[in-house]
Amino acid sequence: MRFTDDTEEALRAAVALVNSAEPPESFDLAEFLSEYPYTGRIDRDDAEARSLRDLRPRLRDMLLAPRDDMAAQVNNALADVILTPRLARHDGADWHLHAVADYHPLSERILVETAMALIDVIRTDEGSRISICADEECQALALDLSRNRSKRYCSTTCANRNAVAAYRARQADAS
Repeated sequence: MRFTDDTEEALRAAVALVNSAEPPESFDLAEFLSEYPYTGRIDRDDAEARSLRDLRPRLRDMLLAPRDDMAAQVNNALADVILTPRLARHDGADWHLHAVADYHPLSERILVETAMALIDVIRTDEGSRISICADEECQALALDLSRNRSKRYCSTTCANRNAVAAYRARQADAS
């Protein structure tokens, strides 16, 4: 399943924001915005960083929820914000939907963009593409947008750590 570019971008940003929770004080707003540039109001202050940190548990719950629960959480998120949907084209991105006005706080826009992306996940029954990292010591989210559904780890660090552990286990079994 291939999602639209704006859906994939919103899912990547939401997963990155959720995964920035460990350790909690490590969240770097400037780094996040550099990696996931948003249009509209961006305050770049402590209050905005705090509101994004506070949003992480809600996004995690939404992203990991079973399909029917995810739908309920998406509906709640959409009901929490005044929606003003419009088509927009900017920064090299083709026409896509902006569901809230640019003057809304960044945390509200991220919440709604995540909810809008999850609408596609729900409608296509692709919730299994969002999971907890397969590394037993990691609780980060893994987002699998691969064609063959092969991504199990949140990062190359976790994937490499598990590949090395599996290699060492095979070597120990062989000797």
